[in-house]
Amino acid sequence: MTPTTLADVRAAAALLDGVIEHTPVEHSRALSELVGTAVHLKCENLQRAGSFKIRGAYTRLSGLTPEQRARGVVAASAGNHAQGVALAARELGIAAKVFMPVDAALPKIAATRDYGAQVELAGTSVDEALTHALAYAERAGAELIHPFDHPDVVAGQGTLGLELLDQVPDLATVVVPVGGGGLAAGIVAALAEARPSVRVVGVQAASAAAYPASLRAGRPVAARDMRTMADGIAVGLPGSVPFEILAAHGTEIVTVSEEDLSRALLLVAERAKLLVEPAGAAAVAALMAEPELFTTGPVVAVLSGGNIDPLVLMRVVRHGLASAGRFLQLHVRLSDSPGTLAELLRDVAGTGANVLDISHARTGVDLGVDEVAIDVQVETKGLEHCAAVHETLRACGYRVTSTTRTA
Repeated sequence: MTPTTLADVRAAAALLDGVIEHTPVEHSRALSELVGTAVHLKCENLQRAGSFKIRGAYTRLSGLTPEQRARGVVAASAGNHAQGVALAARELGIAAKVFMPVDAALPKIAATRDYGAQVELAGTSVDEALTHALAYAERAGAELIHPFDHPDVVAGQGTLGLELLDQVPDLATVVVPVGGGGLAAGIVAALAEARPSVRVVGVQAASAAAYPASLRAGRPVAARDMRTMADGIAVGLPGSVPFEILAAHGTEIVTVSEEDLSRALLLVAERAKLLVEPAGAAAVAALMAEPELFTTGPVVAVLSGGNIDPLVLMRVVRHGLASAGRFLQLHVRLSDSPGTLAELLRDVAGTGANVLDISHARTGVDLGVDEVAIDVQVETKGLEHCAAVHETLRACGYRVTSTTRTA
């Protein structure tokens, strides 16, 4: 296939005019201070259908022939692509069927249906759902809409890059989440011609990163592991279309840990007052984990999506609080006598920590006959406060045998 060009991206922008939101760019003082240069957030979490996916989906569907439109379209997705295709199909008057994994988040299923698509739950993963979508496409003659591996999709996603040039005229660095690579490839394709001096850095979850090995091998290579909270970028094999663009331009890819992702989501919520999904926080996670890599600014971190299940949000926020040192688990040995627990709790309260939970163990191979093991979970104000609590209790003579941050 012919690589996506700036002309293709500009044509997609014309198609999308009046269809998508030109999402805002917000300055982040917290990240700017951390990195040492101006950092902005591209709020694509505020896009229609909650992510950048509508850009590529609408561009792809707009290119279908009347005959293809009449036969309808089919897609497979766990969330964002499903909603993007459903909304684009509704706008263009095309029937859409979307296969989603049986454990897909209920809010994402409901949103996809609300946009007018017929949803069928099939398989336990997006790959298995895609198998069902391919079978349906062959059986019904529907056009398969791939989430990232098509030039039209890449061109549509690239319109985000053109917006950045208007919103941040002196743009120097763009940091963008990477799953299959469509968004990053579109931005690279646009900026390589329009502003070749801009550096584009892709970010993957370390536990679901196919691109680093693929770029080293010079071809798409499947990831061995796919365990990450960032399901929006959990793609096992790079698409050939975006891979060709990213490889040809030597695009840098960095990885972030699950702790990095949860801390980033928490920072965006607390400091920027924005709700994003774990995948949408990946760019911020990279800035927080290795700020020294991004000192050439202005920097824009793309918040690629905000479609998060409230139950997942609750777990990720707790994980982020733990990673930031906001919870502390104390394992303390006490004399098994009246008043010792009350004294421990008074001393913990004196440190300013808030007790959340307590458990006792009176039997254990490492406990004396007159000892009790107490596990106390407390809420703290950060890593320095955790250290202070630990130090104070040791100074009071407590045998604190282990301390771990936990959610």
